[in-house]
Amino acid sequence: MKIVRYFGICLLFISTFLWGQQIKFATVAPEGSTYLKVMRELDQEIRRLTNGKVKFKIYPSQIQGDEKDVLRKIRLGQLHSAGFTGVGLGEILPEERILEVPLLFRNYEEVDHITSLLYEEFSKKFEEKGFIILGWADVGFAYLYAQTPITTLQDLHKIKMWMWEGDPVAEATFKALGVSAIPLSLTDVLTSLQTNLIEAVYVPPLPCLTLQWYTQVKTIMDLPLAYVSGAVLISKRMFNKLSPEHQKILLEKGREYMKRLVQESRKDNEEALQILQRNGLKMVHVPEESQQEFFQAAKKARLSLVGKLYSQELLQRVETALQEFRAQNSPSN
Repeated sequence: MKIVRYFGICLLFISTFLWGQQIKFATVAPEGSTYLKVMRELDQEIRRLTNGKVKFKIYPSQIQGDEKDVLRKIRLGQLHSAGFTGVGLGEILPEERILEVPLLFRNYEEVDHITSLLYEEFSKKFEEKGFIILGWADVGFAYLYAQTPITTLQDLHKIKMWMWEGDPVAEATFKALGVSAIPLSLTDVLTSLQTNLIEAVYVPPLPCLTLQWYTQVKTIMDLPLAYVSGAVLISKRMFNKLSPEHQKILLEKGREYMKRLVQESRKDNEEALQILQRNGLKMVHVPEESQQEFFQAAKKARLSLVGKLYSQELLQRVETALQEFRAQNSPSN
């Protein structure tokens, strides 16, 4: 029995030496997307720098299921790496969802400031949970799209709102807004819009376009509800199979290419927003007095998640850092 086991270990060592490590990577991003383009370029760069000993096998377009399915498969060892939105990241590290609480950020400069402050801290916490972060890969600011104009909280109360099934941040947000949202998986949204089960959705512009949701709505609220985070992770178990040299290459190049992906994705979202409007969707303005109602409800939602997803200390630290950043970058300075 010992001889058989020893022979098996030898075969595994020889195959790894000859053919290297294949990292099985899953994403919901479709073929032809910027996300896939950058990931394939990262794969080619990793292959080049490791002489083909480390490479990705990419499964796009939800081939491996939704984010919870993918996470389960990574934990079973059937997959090794994935691109997650905040929903998947929060299943691993709940406090990461602080980046997605409603109306926290006003622009991408604020997003970049806070994510850079939290990167090393979150990296260590992801590692404690069995994952290595290769870089942030945000999805963008989520707008609210509806079949009728929404400019006040009262307007929002009158419609059948969608909520991502199993998302505690969305649940807390809509509860604070006084909205009874209908929980559905991503795959059920388009059909539900077509059958009027729901009348409004929230998502960044590019997914709204690529998922065809825009064909069933008519308006865009000009006050984004939240920032949608994202990151590429690899299981620590797989990462530890790589040599220290290859680990270093993967970490450095992962972060480099993810930064590029973030910038290109933001451009894609801006272009998608223009395309949506050219296709007939009307941007509706939320008046100042109505904005304050939304901001007050958002603050209530953030507080309601203390002790559930993140600590009061972390929330205070993020909000204080944002206030200081805004003060330093105000037009009067």
